[in-house]
Amino acid sequence: MLRQRFVLDTTALTDSLAWEGEGCTNICEGMNAILDSIAEARLHLGISCYIPYPSVYNEIRDFVKHNDCDDAVLIKVDTWLVKMTPDRYEVKIPSKVFYEYVYYMRSRINKGMNVAEEAIWEAVARCVALSATEGDLAAMRDEIEREAVGGIVRKFREKYRNALRYGILDSAPDIDILLLAKELNAAVISQDLGVQRWAEQLGLRYLEARTFPVMIKEYLSRARAIQKSDGLPLYVPPTGEDDTF
Repeated sequence: MLRQRFVLDTTALTDSLAWEGEGCTNICEGMNAILDSIAEARLHLGISCYIPYPSVYNEIRDFVKHNDCDDAVLIKVDTWLVKMTPDRYEVKIPSKVFYEYVYYMRSRINKGMNVAEEAIWEAVARCVALSATEGDLAAMRDEIEREAVGGIVRKFREKYRNALRYGILDSAPDIDILLLAKELNAAVISQDLGVQRWAEQLGLRYLEARTFPVMIKEYLSRARAIQKSDGLPLYVPPTGEDDTF
C-alpha cells in the first residue's frame, strides 16, 4: 500500500464540526482528539500529515495560545505534524490556472463594487427620507448614524464579505497549502471554500476537515480488522520507501 500523505490547513484542527464529531465540547479537547488520531495513524498506518511552515504552523500556534489550550496540544502539533516550507520556486502551476484565477477575481471585484454602490444608494435614500420628515439633517446626525448608516454598514460588510472573500485565496497560508500539496502529491484537508475550489483546479485530492477524523478512524478500524483476521501487522513500509517523514 502506498503511504498516504495529507497537507492540513488550520481548519483541519479547529473546525467545530470536526471536533464535535469526536465528542468534544471545546476546541482544545477537539484539537487533542484529532491529533491523537493523527498520531495513531502515523504509528500504525504510516500516514503522514504536513503543515506549511511557518504560515499555517503560526496560525495553529496562535489558535492554541488564544484559546488557552495547555502545552500538550502544541507538543503534539510539533511531534505529529511535519512542518515543511513549500518550494515556491520549483513547484509548477499551469498558466491556465492563473488565467482562471484572474478572471474569477475580476468577477468577484465587480460583485463587491455592485454591493458598495447598492449601499451608497440605500444610505442616500434613507437620508433623503429622514430629511423629508424631520427637516434639519445636521441636527439629526446621531440618529442618522444610529438608525440609517449603522444598519446599512453592517449589511454592507456581510454582503461584501460574501461577494469578495468566500471562494477565493485570500492569504499566504492558503497558497502555501496548495503549493505543498502539489509538491508532495498529497491530499488537501481544509474547510475553506477557496482552498477547495483551487485544489480542484490544480487536480489535487481534497477532503473536508470535518470528515478527516472519520476517515482516519475508518482506516484504523479496517486495518485492525485485517490484522485480527489474518494475523498481519498493522503497517509494513514498502521495501525501499523513504520513511523519513
